[in-house]
Amino acid sequence: MAVTVHIPSLLRGYCEGARTLSVEAPSVRAALAEIARMHPALYRNICDETDAVRRHLGVFVNTTHIRDLDGLETALASGDAVTILPAVSGG
Repeated sequence: MAVTVHIPSLLRGYCEGARTLSVEAPSVRAALAEIARMHPALYRNICDETDAVRRHLGVFVNTTHIRDLDGLETALASGDAVTILPAVSGG
């Protein structure tokens, strides 16, 4: 099952400038493992040394944050979109 991973411009330098990556993965965790295999530097900028998503990034499946689903175990279906977004804050 192919899913599309949308990469924010901030991280595109770690995957040859790609805006999207296509991966075969049954879950968000598996999609990130594919990213680790294909683009290790990108993975290191998405996940920390414990394999958790870094605090300053949000990961969405279609339009829902994975924290509102099953976290990294969120199941993916063919055609789903996984979007990685940097957190925005300010005052």
